[in-house]
Amino acid sequence: MLDGAANQSDGLGISEPSAGRVVVTGALTFATAREARQLGLLVLEGSRAERIIVDCSGVTRADSAGLAVLLEWLAWGRRKSRPILLQRLPASIIAIARISEVDGLISAND
Repeated sequence: MLDGAANQSDGLGISEPSAGRVVVTGALTFATAREARQLGLLVLEGSRAERIIVDCSGVTRADSAGLAVLLEWLAWGRRKSRPILLQRLPASIIAIARISEVDGLISAND
């Protein structure tokens, strides 16, 4: 298992506390998107699980950049033939996905 956390004022954290369960905490915003993408991909790559659940219940703030990060992680899962399920998405992510007409990509996951 791989643990990671960003030391930013927004308190971004991404870790795999148990096999196949990735937990995202803190802000998933423009300010943290680049680091979240990279850190998340490291955690996903380090996971030995065939199926990964990403728990977003600890996300405190999210915007369209956060949605883009989650979509990138889903794309990674498709490329690697390792299903990624998004759970407990913040309402802001769901609303942005709906407006952007990509809610079908995340709704099957929640």
